[in-house]
Amino acid sequence: MRHAIANVLRLIGKELHSIRADPVMLILLVYSFTVAIYLVSNDASTEVRHVAVAIVDEDRSQLSRRLADAIRPPEFQPPEAITADAVEAALNADRFIFVLHVPPRFEADLLAGRRPELLLEIDATAMAQAGNGATDLQSVVSGEIADFLSGEAAKAQGPVDLVVRAWFNPNLETVWFGAVMQVMNNITMLTLILAGAALIREREHGTVEHLLVMPVTPSQIVLSKILANGLVIVVAAALSLVFLVHIALGVPIAGSMSLFLAGTALYTVTVASLGILLATFSTSMGQFGLLVIPVMVVLNLLSGGMTPLESMPGWLRLTMQVIGPSPHFVAFTQGVLYRGAGLGTVWPDLLAFMAQGAVFYVLSLLRFRSVLARI
Repeated sequence: MRHAIANVLRLIGKELHSIRADPVMLILLVYSFTVAIYLVSNDASTEVRHVAVAIVDEDRSQLSRRLADAIRPPEFQPPEAITADAVEAALNADRFIFVLHVPPRFEADLLAGRRPELLLEIDATAMAQAGNGATDLQSVVSGEIADFLSGEAAKAQGPVDLVVRAWFNPNLETVWFGAVMQVMNNITMLTLILAGAALIREREHGTVEHLLVMPVTPSQIVLSKILANGLVIVVAAALSLVFLVHIALGVPIAGSMSLFLAGTALYTVTVASLGILLATFSTSMGQFGLLVIPVMVVLNLLSGGMTPLESMPGWLRLTMQVIGPSPHFVAFTQGVLYRGAGLGTVWPDLLAFMAQGAVFYVLSLLRFRSVLARI
């Protein structure tokens, strides 16, 4: 046992040296856990901010002026008054996302008990802003009309007082969500790439034959590649989470960092085993890249991090939870980092991707032995 541990440690040292000697891989690693996370989480926001709005005011009433005044920053730019015949050209020129039409006699019809209609035209090519902004703009308009008809005092004396509280992200900041999700996606992506590339590198450089004449077993070779690349990813993720996500972007960490890193270490073993398994079906780095891309896309897009698992068909959700470790890692990370969950809450997810990791490891070891037998 002591001899086997010593062999694994020596092989881990060799793997770490190989990573350090690969400048392209180092640049990818640093970029993915710094610049990529910052740009995507901070600058690629889906929040409604400074959206251009125009208003066609054909009523010229007190209410129509109140509606225009209610549309204000930071969600919207101050609305610009335009005429009805200029709307189509303005939308085609991408000048506005929303155009609000207030018809003639709108205030008078409203006060008379009729049901006049407002027209809101939306440039839906800006899909995220169109969807979220339309909801916000409708809320602003309906609230202002209600205040106009009943007055603030009458509104406050209603029979029901609805209070909405957002837990874990009170201001609904997308950067809080996006930054952590990017760290998780990069953990999956880079663990797959590093582990698989480690095996492909041995085959392309012809050093697999060197390993065969050494007093090491296939299981020690596979385990060393998994542990070495997993160690690099865990350290990079920890530094990124503390210095970039928490300090630079101001995202709070509610739970235990030690629990998160322990779970991440187990997850990297699972994903690295999958990366080794995929590499055994490839003979070159190009083949491995073509094979890993669709796997990586499925793991990230169907993990529940970008879209909720509940929105997926039942069969697909069950399939991903059975064969994919990423949904369990997303649930584990969100529970620990967002909600401050402890081991007593997240242990089912830990157990799930540990079991999947055991399956991937056994399959990768069997495949690796068959590859060695053909050399």
